[in-house]
Amino acid sequence: MTAKPKISERSVEIPPSGVVGDLTIPIDARGIVVFAHGSGSSRLSSRNRYVAGVLHQANLATLLLDLLTAQEEQIDLQTRHLRFDIDLLANRLVEATEWLAGDSLIGRLPVGYFGASTGAAAALVAAAQLPESTRSVVSRGGRPDLAGTALPRVKAPTLLIVGGNDGQVIELNQEALGKLQCPKKLEIVPGATHLFEEPGTLEQVASFASDWFTKHLSTTFRSGGAT
Repeated sequence: MTAKPKISERSVEIPPSGVVGDLTIPIDARGIVVFAHGSGSSRLSSRNRYVAGVLHQANLATLLLDLLTAQEEQIDLQTRHLRFDIDLLANRLVEATEWLAGDSLIGRLPVGYFGASTGAAAALVAAAQLPESTRSVVSRGGRPDLAGTALPRVKAPTLLIVGGNDGQVIELNQEALGKLQCPKKLEIVPGATHLFEEPGTLEQVASFASDWFTKHLSTTFRSGGAT
């Protein structure tokens, strides 16, 4: 993978909650993808950072975001409940999206969400709350079922990626797919388990995500139907 020069690569703090993220903006960025990590993870997730690197090669900016503040992380280490508070996590994505819209450099860029595990549910809830702002959603090994009643209200084209050996999660994604009323697709990666640790499987995830975001962050969309 050949690295491209970047306009900006910096840490940011998102008001009003104060969550932090790492913002990377390639030259000629055509869109920006906000990453929502899964339960017990963070913006430092090696898997998400790999996917982000592939998106940079496609001229897509990324914001790898911690969904909890440092204080909340300490609480969650003891209680393990904030990581499953989908509404809270979705609100953090909404905050980040509104903050991006006010940035003079990147406010013009269309926004997509990349969610893993519980972060996928948060991404879908946020997309339902911001139908005019969210242009695309990708879920990696996600729990879209946890988005509940928000699923039929999602308008952004949505791609669900699941490992072929992640049986229960496949079923949950199939059920969620049936409730989505937007352009949608389910990709099953053969031989992959939940974390896509098998050789070549994360590369497939990144390729699917890059193609999906490149297509849907570059064009307008209409709700309804499959793509």
